[in-house]
Amino acid sequence: MQRPRRCVWQSQEVTRTVPDVPPTDYVPETRDCPWCMVTIEPEDAILGTLLYADIFDYPLTTAEIHHYLIAAAATLETVRATVESSPWLKGRISLSRGYVTLRGRQAIAAIRDERRQSSAQLWSPARRWGALIGSLPFIRMVAVTGALAVDNSPAGDDIDYLIVTTPGRVWLARALTVVIVRVARLFGVGLCPNYVMSQSALAQQRRNLFIAHDLAQMVPLVGHAVYVQMRAANAWAFDYLPQAQAPLRVEAEFGPRGWPARWQRAGEWLLGGRLGEALERWERERKLRKFATVAAQFGSAAELDADRIKGHFDDHGDPILQRFHDRVAEQLTSIEDRSVSLAASSVFDEAAD
Repeated sequence: MQRPRRCVWQSQEVTRTVPDVPPTDYVPETRDCPWCMVTIEPEDAILGTLLYADIFDYPLTTAEIHHYLIAAAATLETVRATVESSPWLKGRISLSRGYVTLRGRQAIAAIRDERRQSSAQLWSPARRWGALIGSLPFIRMVAVTGALAVDNSPAGDDIDYLIVTTPGRVWLARALTVVIVRVARLFGVGLCPNYVMSQSALAQQRRNLFIAHDLAQMVPLVGHAVYVQMRAANAWAFDYLPQAQAPLRVEAEFGPRGWPARWQRAGEWLLGGRLGEALERWERERKLRKFATVAAQFGSAAELDADRIKGHFDDHGDPILQRFHDRVAEQLTSIEDRSVSLAASSVFDEAAD
């Protein structure tokens, strides 16, 4: 099939303001989304989206392909019709249990069904403990992230949270959250508040497909208004996932009301002045000394400062993006349109220089 594309690669990091309707052929950061490097047809966008999801043993429904379509815009009807009738895709994808998988990977449909069932058991405690964390002083948003956000948690998995706090109380709010984590552990529930940030630092410093997916997949439980602010502060992510404008899963607002809200206000009154500032400074300095060595190790993605606590000492993002890069390169070698393969190969070479 002849499908000419125009290379639109740009190596500099994006600094522009994204318009209301983000362009579909612009990629802000190098080497992280090779499938986004050319203006692509729906078939290519669908295959690229499946290649990324397959890294997580995560087959997609047609609605999910439409939602997470990488660097392209298409209606749900177009995605469905392309999946069902494209001769080009026929030899590359399969349908199994209502999911779309890569050819030869139909077995992951059963894995997803199993994980969907185990995830269903985690959502009730995720809401309950998330609401409790959201009632702590200085916390303004709690969102479920990671595997549970997309119903892909294996049995016994932890519940990952992203937490947003008021400015100047990031470390103190995290310390209070750790108390909840330890209490939950007594009940057999694993909580992992792996990213705590200030409301004044919602914009993500790293901008790539992996981070864009994290933003698009997270499910807010507390602070829906802050969630909207966070997505607006990271509008660059729509260049990668232009159709993931809102969470695919919508949960009710579990923000504090009644006595939890009064308790939160009382705690903020007590810890809002010099006492809170002293505790914040002490906790930050204590933890920075503790984590200094491991955070400085090669491969760490940790962010530890006054506005962010991201305890990812093992970087998952770059290895996943490299695997995606390799899978795309492998697929391109089998594509009949040799002009596309050559154009993309030149892009890879440019990115590697």
